Amino acid sequence: MTTTSLSPSSSEQRRPSAEFKHLTKQEAQGRLTHDLEKLLHTCPTHLREATQKELEGFEKLFARFIYESSVGASINWDKIERLDQGSVRGYGELMEAGSGEILRSLLNKLVVVKLNGGLGTSMGCKGPKSIIPVRSDLTFLDLTVQQIEHLNKRYGSEVPLVLMNSFNTDEDTEKVIRKYQGFKVKTYTFNQSHYPRINRESLVPLPTTSTIDNNRESWYPPGHGDFYQSFKNSGLLDQFINQGKEYVFISNIDNLGATVDLRILNFLLGGQHPGQCEFLMEVTDKTRADVKGGTLIKYENKVRLLEIAQVPKEHVDDFKSVKTFKIFNTNNLWIKLSAMSEVMQEKTLDMEVIVNNKTLDNGTNIIQLEQAVGAAIKSFNGALGLNVPRSRFLPVKKTDDLLLVMSNLYNLQHGTLTMSSLRQFDTTPLVKLGSFHFGKVKDFLKRFGTIPDMLELDHLAVSGDVTFGRRVVLKGTVIIIANHGDRIDIPAGAILENKIISGNLRILDH
Repeated sequence: MTTTSLSPSSSEQRRPSAEFKHLTKQEAQGRLTHDLEKLLHTCPTHLREATQKELEGFEKLFARFIYESSVGASINWDKIERLDQGSVRGYGELMEAGSGEILRSLLNKLVVVKLNGGLGTSMGCKGPKSIIPVRSDLTFLDLTVQQIEHLNKRYGSEVPLVLMNSFNTDEDTEKVIRKYQGFKVKTYTFNQSHYPRINRESLVPLPTTSTIDNNRESWYPPGHGDFYQSFKNSGLLDQFINQGKEYVFISNIDNLGATVDLRILNFLLGGQHPGQCEFLMEVTDKTRADVKGGTLIKYENKVRLLEIAQVPKEHVDDFKSVKTFKIFNTNNLWIKLSAMSEVMQEKTLDMEVIVNNKTLDNGTNIIQLEQAVGAAIKSFNGALGLNVPRSRFLPVKKTDDLLLVMSNLYNLQHGTLTMSSLRQFDTTPLVKLGSFHFGKVKDFLKRFGTIPDMLELDHLAVSGDVTFGRRVVLKGTVIIIANHGDRIDIPAGAILENKIISGNLRILDH
């Protein structure tokens, strides 16, 4: 040959391994090139060009991995500097976007991209995560389409929706989006790459054929950092630039707070210096629940995303300090399309490799090489952070989060969830549900007669075999623990305020 979300659970999983230092870069690269050439020869003729582009992308990623494995951590802790004043702007500084024709003009320069490569397996569901019902029987995808359709109808704009699928989600997503054909939203899809998993010990690719259907476990979607190359390969990048689009807004499909924000769009396109910020990353204030989230630093005179995987072991506690690093990346990104095209044309796109160690069902230890979409920030001119309200970061990763968004804490209008004005605090409650009884969506739903009133809730912890009747009210701190062999049924109409309940409790409604 000629020369994207799995989320590792710990920093150790994500560091380039030191066990390959005995291999020279040339030896490892040469062996991989030979193996990839054999894979390409198994590819059907009509797919060969696209497959070759993907395998060339993987070959480059592998070379970066081997290099980083040999030189060690890419961050010298002592070279980290404080961000310059103005590198992170405050959301309160942004001006209102005007109205009418001005807003229509701004919106017509925007493309919305949702990262849609993940499955719902973490919540016990099959198929794309985006088709899980999250509120009023509406899915993540339904809510996204409603949001954009509302903008297009209200302002007469033509904001397109683009879904980056993976080979795991593409087929099911294509079936689902047919129902949006009558909506005022033009929908596009493209697939992120499929890369071969690598045997951790031998560094040999697992697949023996390029056909995914016959050996699906041997391939993986390489994280959302693959967005840039796959977007370019799909032809959509050039297509949107030719249509006069100027910025793309990228976010995770499961972040229900990541809606099109007209103030941000106005800042990028209609402010005093339109178009000068090529890359804007939305950040928000850290809490103790966010200590592992990536943050922005100044490094070698550039704004850079620092992930926990890049932090030397002796400085991990420093990285987690809320006082030292006060913000974290929401993965809501606004990127100038022409700048993206230029960076890719000049081949200056630079993202660190994330190494995800996994063990397959057959016991094989493998590695997946991935990259994070936000890590490209250092490749763009005029890159900025924007400290946004926490309301713009509302991810649904587990049923703990699902309980919050299904409750009366939020109102739903035009596909957008907003905190109820009846709640007296800006913060959302901390919720921890036992994974065995509540971890899967179908089990979770069976345990609630109706979703409790949570307007005055601060903290909820539930463990064991617990059910909730209809019209339950939770206030303050509520802890419910059913020990092994016990069961607790919270009766209909119960009001629990600052309560700790344990043991057995079964009250039958009459």
